[in-house]
Amino acid sequence: MAVDPAGPRQSGQPRDGGYGEALFEPWRPGEGERIDLGSLTYDDTTRRRLLALGVGPGSRCLEVGAGTGTVARWLAEEVGVAEVLAVDRDVRFLEPHAGGALHTLAADVTAPGFDPGRFDLVHARFVLMHLPEHRQVAARLAGLLRPGGHLVLGDAIDLTTAAPPDSPYRLAMRAMWRALHTTIGTDVGWTPQYPRLLAGLGLTGVGAEVTVPPLTAGSPIAAFWLDTWKRSRPAMLATGLVTEDTLAVAEQALADGTAADLSPGLITAWGRR
Repeated sequence: MAVDPAGPRQSGQPRDGGYGEALFEPWRPGEGERIDLGSLTYDDTTRRRLLALGVGPGSRCLEVGAGTGTVARWLAEEVGVAEVLAVDRDVRFLEPHAGGALHTLAADVTAPGFDPGRFDLVHARFVLMHLPEHRQVAARLAGLLRPGGHLVLGDAIDLTTAAPPDSPYRLAMRAMWRALHTTIGTDVGWTPQYPRLLAGLGLTGVGAEVTVPPLTAGSPIAAFWLDTWKRSRPAMLATGLVTEDTLAVAEQALADGTAADLSPGLITAWGRR
């Protein structure tokens, strides 16, 4: 197994160069709760897909970018898989739940030596969109499959900001995507190509689906975007695509459910070795 090449660090200590950490520091209060809002929104979709692909008792699973571990814990405790290895650069949210079938590994999937074994399922959600080398990482993850195993990848897909109207909500979303791209390299422009990417890796039975949660007042996804905007606010304003006043109007529309638009969705794609 390849551990984090940056080496161990004390809890709460930032590390230079970690993708995502420039804006969403795991040691910052409330970051675990922000991640969980995304899990509340999308976990049901992920669970249905993994069960449909035959994940069950006896499966050995790799959960990449495991975050707070909601999918990993579900696999270990409810599905009853033989083993699930939950990997993240920072495992502070995972370690309290380790034990039994659930194991954790602090590692960087982009490190050349990352090779934790072979698995019946490799799942990564909201990981590759942050990595400029996403194609190489996808190929590496496919190489970790046992024959017959499935690679399942999920990322954000943007359905609104490329076209008018220029509502405050859309301007805020454009500023957010620009800020994420500038600061941590996030790029969701390529995610609709997932089926073609997986087919190009030689996987069979390739399929994909898109889930778009409704932007209703008080929903987990609305709260997720509000918190994300709050944490990335200086970077969003620095893009020049949104002003303080426009962002305030967008936040109010998102909070009271009057944005009248689509949330970025989740594209889930899968293929079999």
